[in-house]
Amino acid sequence: MLVLAHISDLHLDGTARATERAERVRDRLWRLPGRVDALLVTGDIADHGAEAEYEEAARILGLYEGDPPFPVLTCPGNHDSRAPYRKALLRRPAADGPVNEVRVFDGGAVLMCDSSIPGNDEGALDEETYDWIEATLDELGGRLPALLAFHHPPVALHHPLPDSYQLNGPGRLAALLERRPEVAGLITGHAHTPAATVFAGRPLVVGPGVTWTLRLPWEGEQIADRDAPVGLAFHVLDDERRLTTHFRVVT
Repeated sequence: MLVLAHISDLHLDGTARATERAERVRDRLWRLPGRVDALLVTGDIADHGAEAEYEEAARILGLYEGDPPFPVLTCPGNHDSRAPYRKALLRRPAADGPVNEVRVFDGGAVLMCDSSIPGNDEGALDEETYDWIEATLDELGGRLPALLAFHHPPVALHHPLPDSYQLNGPGRLAALLERRPEVAGLITGHAHTPAATVFAGRPLVVGPGVTWTLRLPWEGEQIADRDAPVGLAFHVLDDERRLTTHFRVVT
């Protein structure tokens, strides 16, 4: 079994509000009394893609000074910038190519994929990323279930804002999933609303946003509910390769 905590869309921008909301959900997670295998953060960690914003994220998440109780896994979003992300968050040489990483646990593998398009709010998995996904799944050899994590949902969520900037070319992703039964589900962010649906026959779960919550069209005209509590999700991938998600709020 694999248990993931999941947050998304911190949009750290140097303001006290953004910092406090990120620290509030961090404190809730760090105090959990039971098992969590990792924390997954699905993009838009920074608001402007600045090095200082990633340095703050690293501090909040205890990546280099601190003792997080479990590994912290990240992937970029459309507000993130690859070179500063690598340099200040991952502490690696700055580079402009896609940021793709895998973490293997006893209960499954998490492939953190870069769906960002530099300078664009829309998303895409580029040729290098698709090749990396295929090669990584080949290396795993089907012995473990895998989860694909990236920022942009590949399906409409029935709100004009996220639906305007979803993942481009979802047909190619669907074709990959058809060939890859070991992929048990997809985990994304970007929409600032907790949501669950299906894509290409696999569960697709969208994590809530830390910075604000999306108001759906029938909830009111103002898009951003900045007073909504911080949200998080817990994903459980069980021994039958079934993905179950529980949503929580942090007041």
